[in-house]
Amino acid sequence: MFKPNMMEGGHQLHHLLDDDIFDSAAESGGKNQEGGTSGDGRPKKKRYHRHTQHQIQEMEAFLKECPHPDDKQRKELSRELGLEPLQVKFWFQNKRTQMRTKHERHENTHLHIENEKLRADNMRCREALRNASCPNCGDPTAIGEMSFDEHHLRLENARLREEIDRISVIAAKCVGSPVVNYPLLSSPVPPHPLELGVGNFGPQAGMGGEMCGGATEDLLCPMGEPNETDKPMITELAVAAMEELIRMAQMGEPLWTTSLDGASVVLNEDEYIRTFPRGIGPTPAGFRCEASRETSVVIMNHISLVEIFMDVSQWSTVFSGIVSRAMALESLSTRVAGNFNGALQVMTSEVRVPSPLVPTRESYYVRYCKQNADGIWAVVDVSLDNLRPSPAVRCRRRPSGCLIQEMPNGYSKVTWVEHVEVDDRGVHNLYKQLVNSGHAFGAKRWVATLDRQCERLASAMATNISTGDVGVITNQDERKSMLKLAERMVISYFDGVSASTTHTWTTLSGTGADDVRVMTRKSVDDPGSPSGVVLSAATSFWLPVPPKIVFDFLRDENSRSQWDILSNGGVVQHMAHIANGRDTGNCVSLFRVNSANPSQSNMLILQESCTDQTTSFVIYAPVDIVAMNIMLNDGDPDYVALLPSGFAILPDGLTTHSCGGVSGEPSSTGGSLLTVAFQILVDSVPTAKLSFGSLATVSNLIACTIERIKASLSCKIA
Repeated sequence: MFKPNMMEGGHQLHHLLDDDIFDSAAESGGKNQEGGTSGDGRPKKKRYHRHTQHQIQEMEAFLKECPHPDDKQRKELSRELGLEPLQVKFWFQNKRTQMRTKHERHENTHLHIENEKLRADNMRCREALRNASCPNCGDPTAIGEMSFDEHHLRLENARLREEIDRISVIAAKCVGSPVVNYPLLSSPVPPHPLELGVGNFGPQAGMGGEMCGGATEDLLCPMGEPNETDKPMITELAVAAMEELIRMAQMGEPLWTTSLDGASVVLNEDEYIRTFPRGIGPTPAGFRCEASRETSVVIMNHISLVEIFMDVSQWSTVFSGIVSRAMALESLSTRVAGNFNGALQVMTSEVRVPSPLVPTRESYYVRYCKQNADGIWAVVDVSLDNLRPSPAVRCRRRPSGCLIQEMPNGYSKVTWVEHVEVDDRGVHNLYKQLVNSGHAFGAKRWVATLDRQCERLASAMATNISTGDVGVITNQDERKSMLKLAERMVISYFDGVSASTTHTWTTLSGTGADDVRVMTRKSVDDPGSPSGVVLSAATSFWLPVPPKIVFDFLRDENSRSQWDILSNGGVVQHMAHIANGRDTGNCVSLFRVNSANPSQSNMLILQESCTDQTTSFVIYAPVDIVAMNIMLNDGDPDYVALLPSGFAILPDGLTTHSCGGVSGEPSSTGGSLLTVAFQILVDSVPTAKLSFGSLATVSNLIACTIERIKASLSCKIA
């Protein structure tokens, strides 16, 4: 529940949530919530008590017999113990998580002990080899002679190599292609088709990888950690890349020339080759060069920015709309004197566009951080693919990164250079213009995302909140909880809409919808997602409408009934919001649908809308009102189940485009590329198979949503 120090708009939300909880508690006869009425006849606020010892003992006993109770069992248990079914559900989720964590900790301890034993054996063998002597003369063994331990190690090595070869042959038969003798950037795992009862479906060509939605443990299969002989070469390459990045960020003509529209700069390839004759080698056949540079001032101090770039977890979160997966393989040089000056780490990452029609770009590179002057830092990336060439590589990073300069009042000036060589022949025709223009993956998108995220972080820490608007959340704890929940919702949406190598998309045929891609994931013991089979479906299409108009239409609650089929024509009521930046479209909002359907009476809609110069998003998810109340009452946002859906809006990449108006005059703002994506729980049993009926339903849902959007926006271009 919202706390008493909420302002006027917050009190309105507090009363609405409080009344609904009171009604549901009164109907269920819950014993561990306190009710009553105040002097004006209103229900008093209730307090959530800790479970009694009897309740805990009964649930623990039930857990031993059935760790995954279904809805019926939870309701029966809640009646016996005087609890809400949701409280019983959360208790079981938390308990299973605790048990799993304890088990993993025990396994880690055991593995650590085994690792120490192996380390000791290895050291003993090394020492024996070092001190080996001839049994006849007592002198050190000559080359060609070996001790018993060395002989044993070589036999073991030969056995392991035979085992690897045998497994490689089996893997090659399963994959249907020969196995190369060097590690790949992404593992050749055969795609898993959807398990359908009926229907005519086929895997999407060129989108291999395991089918999983947001499986963070299935990271990029690296090309292997660098060995000792590689490290001097990597260090030398990083130093040269740093020098090149600084010069490219500071130089003007003739290296950089102004574009025809005057809005950006273009790299002169001939001048680049003359200026930087050294590098990572010639451009591979079939690859094209893509270079861009952008400068912006962001609201974050330079030291915090450096920390974000050098922490792979923070970096992935801040750029979650661009970075689908990332992993730091090895740190060759760590921070010095308490900062990251001289830090050097080998990484892999995968970057994306929010559409299943654009393949991701994977890179294997070294990241180097250096302080160039007082208050000026630089972070550079450069590919390491030349160490272990691989035909699987589709993207190489020439020296790319940013210069970060300290500015007054906690601001920083960021100059970003993005320079890659890429094979993007797998891009759908709909997105070719945008990708070829460099706007899909270029420096402008990175800088715009960073600027918007810095504003979002600043709003989360703001204390001087304006209370002029109705529904503004001013309580600091409630703001942080809702922003954290919205952040998880947005990341989950991105994971379910992009063409990552961990996903296998299937194209629906014969369903009446064009290019609808679907995939499934099984959700088990994930407190942030409903348990069962989750179906993700997405499609992208072109609209002859500027992105700004599309964004304003989709984020406005007053126009939601025009496209949102799931709201069943109900009236959408704005309850609360948190501003996230200068643009009024950047905000997290909480809505309630006043529907005639009783099953939707306890549901809210959490929505985050965000926009910048390159991309706009409207992402939302239905949220149970009880779960929201628990979270706002010092609960954990990670335990609120979410299935996000929404829209990603990108420009079509054309500087001018006919918008189909009456006069037929071109518009300088061009059209929009709109991606529609839904995540739906199709079965509460994780082992269930996906039926054709479920696919037909979601396909029709997307088709109807698209038709409604086109019809509603047609009047705006007439």
